[in-house]
Amino acid sequence: MDGWNRLASEASPYLQQHAANPVDWWPWSEEAFAEARRRDVPVLISVGYSACHWCHVMAHESFGDPEVARVLNDGFVAVKVDREERPDVDALYMTAVQLATGSGGWPMTVVATPDGRPFWGGTYLPKDAFLRLLGRVVELWGSQRARLEKDADALSEALRQHASPVAASTTAGSPGTAGSPGTAGSAGATRTGKAPGNTGTTSDTSLTAAGEPAAGEPAWADALCAAASDVLAQHDTEWGGSAGAPKFPEPARLEAIARYAWRFGDDGALAALRRTLDAMSSGGIYDHLGGGFARYSTDRYWLVPHFEKMLYDNALLVATYTHAWQLTGSPRYRQVVEETVGYLLSPPIRLPVGAWAASEDADSEGEEGRFYAWSYDELVATAGTEAAAWYGATPRGNWEGANILWRPGAGTLERSPELEEARRKLARKRAERPRPGLDDKVLTEWNAMAVSSLAYAGRAFAKPEWVSAAAETAGVLMAKLRRSDGRWLRSWRPGSPVAPKHLAVAADYAWLVEAFTRLGEATGQASWAHAAGETASGLVARFWDRDHRGFFTSGDDSEGLLARQKDFYDGAIPSANSTASFALARLGELTGEHRWEELVTSTLELVSPVLARAPGAFCWLALAADYLASPRRQVVVNSCEAELVRPVWERYLPDTVLAWCEPFASPLWEGRDGPAARGQAFLCEGYRCKLPVSSPGELARLLGALGLGQLGQHGLAAVDHPSDGSDLLLRGDGGILGPFLEFGHGGPEAFPVRQKAAQVGMQLGQEARVAVKVGAAEALVPERARLAVGLHVRRLATGPEGDSYLADRVAQDLALQEPLNGGTGLGAVAVDLEGG
Repeated sequence: MDGWNRLASEASPYLQQHAANPVDWWPWSEEAFAEARRRDVPVLISVGYSACHWCHVMAHESFGDPEVARVLNDGFVAVKVDREERPDVDALYMTAVQLATGSGGWPMTVVATPDGRPFWGGTYLPKDAFLRLLGRVVELWGSQRARLEKDADALSEALRQHASPVAASTTAGSPGTAGSPGTAGSAGATRTGKAPGNTGTTSDTSLTAAGEPAAGEPAWADALCAAASDVLAQHDTEWGGSAGAPKFPEPARLEAIARYAWRFGDDGALAALRRTLDAMSSGGIYDHLGGGFARYSTDRYWLVPHFEKMLYDNALLVATYTHAWQLTGSPRYRQVVEETVGYLLSPPIRLPVGAWAASEDADSEGEEGRFYAWSYDELVATAGTEAAAWYGATPRGNWEGANILWRPGAGTLERSPELEEARRKLARKRAERPRPGLDDKVLTEWNAMAVSSLAYAGRAFAKPEWVSAAAETAGVLMAKLRRSDGRWLRSWRPGSPVAPKHLAVAADYAWLVEAFTRLGEATGQASWAHAAGETASGLVARFWDRDHRGFFTSGDDSEGLLARQKDFYDGAIPSANSTASFALARLGELTGEHRWEELVTSTLELVSPVLARAPGAFCWLALAADYLASPRRQVVVNSCEAELVRPVWERYLPDTVLAWCEPFASPLWEGRDGPAARGQAFLCEGYRCKLPVSSPGELARLLGALGLGQLGQHGLAAVDHPSDGSDLLLRGDGGILGPFLEFGHGGPEAFPVRQKAAQVGMQLGQEARVAVKVGAAEALVPERARLAVGLHVRRLATGPEGDSYLADRVAQDLALQEPLNGGTGLGAVAVDLEGG
């Protein structure tokens, strides 16, 4: 057709990229399927997104080609979908492609009946292969229609079964089979069978029948340990990340091992985290001139990226690197956060309206990576040979004859003044180049991610301007993407005459709850807690499955698709159910509303069977499980002075929520919001609080006792065993001492040591007396021993006097003087004895 097609009137930059195609495109609409029924022709559904390199390739080769357009226009109704605008449509047909081929990716091509039932699906196809496919479909539609209808019926039934909460699990965590362009896998495969581009929001994980809690502890209580074990088993011990290539940042997996390292003092997990973060920030996947990360690396060295920069990657990685800085104090991680936030707060990704664009393209001037790569001669002429060597450049180049800037061998990022000046020169020179295309639509989900991360990082690094930027964006979202009836919308393009029309999905709501909660903790403003509660109520009202539990991807007011799916798998983006679980668990802890925790528990019970089989596929969900299974703490500060709250922000305290400044409806504020409590800070557990403190130093000392295993250090404690057997005296000798709760020989009746919650964790010079019951093992206890302890508590128990204390066991045969792996479950650690 001549001129512009129907996509010219759409807001999506991706759809508008195809508005001048000779293909007679339709946007996703009932009108398109009605036209297919009227003409009695199949529907070709093409799904992609603006920053997708192979989408551009197929657009150039096929959709811009008159011959392909003629075949498409004569034999099909062609429908173009922006997967970022319509994740529900993308999820449905991506699942169909995966069921049919075992893999998936973008661009995705699906052929369906006029009522939307798919009977063929795949990804990128070169022009000749695409033309053969179209010709074959037209032939079979005319001669073997019944065969295609039968295939459509079978695949549609498989989709419905796959979306059911009692369907058999077949895909979660399974190895991928996608390959290079031209196969079923776009530009490579992830370990889950999804091609690069997966955001974790594409399909239900198809759970088995709802799991039941095991006797005593729920089946999901040890999800963090299982997930971390899965991640570490697949860890590349040389370059970090998951073994093999391509490599994705995988923030959910990184957060799981960070939490595990903190909770259990696991040096190996912390080393894996640091190895990955160091290699990523040294690699070409990191923009050493402008900050921020590309979507993935095509090799195992993090050198050659797929050059598009997605808002979601950078938002999530800001939080991950902030957590790593809190755990380690490494200035490297602070630098990465500051440079990445610098990218996020600068044009073009930061839009003039005060929100973030969805992504920057991989391509500029028609070539992938042209904006980022350098010839050796240009690099030397601009910045000199020293800078060229610093960035790993050679005359031969490290990528297709050109050079991608990186720091070889996970080299340091700290720059001398001379190298910093060279970096500035290179950045100015690069700014003269045409910049990659920008997808300037504002996505609620991804913006909420960035709000959450900047609010958190802004307080951790004492950058109030970051918090202000996050609050500004939250205000924009509330003004532009929330209807007057409170219903949230998915996307908005500033400056477009097309008003927002796509309804928000569960992931949008879940991340908004998380963002508003984090903003409340960062600002102390009660209005954000109210916004989080209202959004959570909307999430439950529109998306909760009252029959089978869990959250549907689409709302009950959305258009009816072939199947209403649920999103469970944590990929490049945490799933809607995982995000909702973690956000609601924290919201419930802040507000004291038990209904939120009950929903999370129900979701965890539903997912338990498949989580047990593939824990590494549910790392973000494991964070929520660990949060509920472990002791939870609350900090309440009746003051609007940020300095008094700073000790909370500076620490990695994933089991702690914060309420300060403006009171809101919560048991945390009961009795603590009056004049008598003004200027006081309370550290609580289970809403039972210690005596208040009134200075940052005092609060820091209280919080220091919560550093259970932090930094992976095994603190040393001297143990004095008095002759009367009445008490043991534990004295911290350095590092951070995790709670030494019980050791013995012959089971729990033999010499248990009980340490109350108020005494958990000791710093250098601190002392704590603990009650001891002398049993059969008394003779085996040395008069004096030094114990290396790195244990985190697992559950709350009640002492003989009714006092709450944190209980777990470490079994050690003291007679052998050698570490054992005894004890109970995950609480067991090795205890080294010296002397005695």
